[in-house]
Amino acid sequence: MTGFATRQGENDGWRWVWDMRGVNGRGLDLRFRLPDWIEGLEAVLRPLAQGALARGNVQIALRIHPQADSDGPDTGTIQRALDRIAAVEDAAMARGVALAPCRAIDVLNLRTATAPDAADPAPLRDALAAQFRDDVLPAFAQARRAEGRALAAVLSGQIDAIAALVERAGTLAASRLARAPAEMQAALDRIGAAAPDPDRLAQELALLAVKADVTEEIDRLRAHVDAARLLLAESGPVGRKLDFLTQELNREANTLCAKAQDAELATVGLDLKTVIDRMREQVQNVE
Repeated sequence: MTGFATRQGENDGWRWVWDMRGVNGRGLDLRFRLPDWIEGLEAVLRPLAQGALARGNVQIALRIHPQADSDGPDTGTIQRALDRIAAVEDAAMARGVALAPCRAIDVLNLRTATAPDAADPAPLRDALAAQFRDDVLPAFAQARRAEGRALAAVLSGQIDAIAALVERAGTLAASRLARAPAEMQAALDRIGAAAPDPDRLAQELALLAVKADVTEEIDRLRAHVDAARLLLAESGPVGRKLDFLTQELNREANTLCAKAQDAELATVGLDLKTVIDRMREQVQNVE
């Protein structure tokens, strides 16, 4: 399911901003946008995210700069940026390549300008990882839980609708079976057929009953509805299980329609498929 979290922090002369965004996905796809000069940061963050998330396309970005850069880069930062630009221009000139003039905004936007020339990134990496674990991930999870509560209400309503349609199908199937002898006799009367042998009529009715019997489908649909309600009450990730369950619900609804042999029962089967399809679309948003 979707989620968003942003957090700020500072430590040992550095200031940063986290930005974590997630959208729906069948699996878990983590994308990181981190400063490359903080060695090993992604290797620390990825297991933390994998341990907290099960599904979704999630982007995790970090913007960091020295605290002195809060109102703009300091003199040392500007000097390092200009030194790097000069080195690139000298190399280009030696190769006979003409470069466009560098603007002040280009210097301010130069990402490598914020990287220290020589410093151990381990303390900063540890501080970033601690905030990501203790603050960013919980905030992201809380945003997803808020959406999950709203989504649970929608899914619960859809499950109730499926349950009502299943019970309606069961009632129609029972009444259809009770009407079968009279309907067959009426059909024979319409074509002017001679009175059939009672035993033969009973055999034909038995064959029709077996071919049109949807008792197993109704029972399985009821079992799937109960399983869906239990899954919805669980606290852990259930998206994949619900996705599989909607496939099974749809399979039974298809069989019900195929064996209906009754306009009203077929209509209920089609309504059932419609609600199941809507539920399956929503289930894609569940972790």
